[in-house]
Amino acid sequence: MNSTNPGRALSLAALTVLELSPPEMVACAADAGYSHVGLRLLPATPEEPVYPVVGDTAMVRDIARRLAATGIAVLDVEILRLKPATRVDDYRAVLDTGARLGARQVLVAGNDPDEARLAANFAALAELAQPLGLSLALEPMPWTDVRDVAAALRIVERSRARNAGILVDAIHFDRAGQVAADLASVPATRLPYAQLCDAPAQRPRDTETLLHQARAERLMPGDGGLDLAGLVAALPRTIPISLEVPMRTLAKSVGARERARRMRDKTLALLETVESAT
Repeated sequence: MNSTNPGRALSLAALTVLELSPPEMVACAADAGYSHVGLRLLPATPEEPVYPVVGDTAMVRDIARRLAATGIAVLDVEILRLKPATRVDDYRAVLDTGARLGARQVLVAGNDPDEARLAANFAALAELAQPLGLSLALEPMPWTDVRDVAAALRIVERSRARNAGILVDAIHFDRAGQVAADLASVPATRLPYAQLCDAPAQRPRDTETLLHQARAERLMPGDGGLDLAGLVAALPRTIPISLEVPMRTLAKSVGARERARRMRDKTLALLETVESAT
């Protein structure tokens, strides 16, 4: 764990350094002073690169070697989408790989308008993950069928899965019109970790801009207008923080390691400010 704040794990999310391969992400996290890394085993969009990182592949073995050599741990693997036609058992190999790499969480997106079916599939996925030591984290995103924390909590509670929670991402949380006080109704046990970034205070007025900002042009913590201090104060005090800060424009001139270092430093400053005030 980082020496400045030994009680708080910091993880480098895959989307932050998506120009790197998964093994390179592990090295980047180590070089930039993180304790954990997030790995994208399945692409989130058709435009993303696809790597052989599911199953007993050479790259999976390379990742495992790098994790052992650096001491970096895997916080989460992603991204499993639950759609109307999803067959949950098709994700078994992804879960097995995540467990092999020592992951703790599996990031799940809800892309099914039928909430009953979505909850049932979520429950079935949680059942597959449980014996592997994995927990599911359902991430609300305002353009999906699980647009906010309230919707995510309904599905998680309806699934009755004990190894399941909600992943709060700062930009999605704000863009869904939510404020820190909205987390008061969520049990702390359902908030296993959180993703931090910053963004302009003004919310996008169209979905295209919303998606572009979220997937490509966020800001480092403290450089925008989101109420990050309020959000951090409302979350359980010691949960891991994943830094998901894609900055496609900045990436043209600043390398992944330097970006990761900068946002780590800004996040530690934010955490220190919040924790000293509470």
